[in-house]
Amino acid sequence: MGDDRLLTTGELARLSKSTLRTVRFYEEAGLLRPVGRSDGGHRLFERTELDRLRLILDLREAGLSLSEIRDLFGLKSGCDRPEEASRRMTAILEERIEQLQHRIARLRGLRDELVRTLGRLRECGSCEDERFPHGCKDCEVVCHTDVPRAVRLLWS
Repeated sequence: MGDDRLLTTGELARLSKSTLRTVRFYEEAGLLRPVGRSDGGHRLFERTELDRLRLILDLREAGLSLSEIRDLFGLKSGCDRPEEASRRMTAILEERIEQLQHRIARLRGLRDELVRTLGRLRECGSCEDERFPHGCKDCEVVCHTDVPRAVRLLWS
């Protein structure tokens, strides 16, 4: 049996691993809807709002704007027919998935470059050249042809 107890703003923040400020922001933006207030004046939310908040946070992490998220949540109610709502939601999500795939590929490339950079920096950590940091410009570790861009730009 599910827990149908109402949640406070603080509980929403804690359970979503966000902040009170974040919860209040999305409430003020109209994306979270309290169902009332406690005797002490605290806003109260149904548990479904926790799932909604988690989705909002994930969509923001994926790069969607507040306006885009608002549009997604309101899309179905703004359509006259299920085919239209499905078609529009599908088009939006397919485009976002494609953008995410490109972003993931870029992030993987950056991660790989940073891993290679760490390897080079570990070599630099045992450097005994007394000309440091000026000696780095002539160093084989830093000046090698396959040195990662991050080493070249951050360490050289």
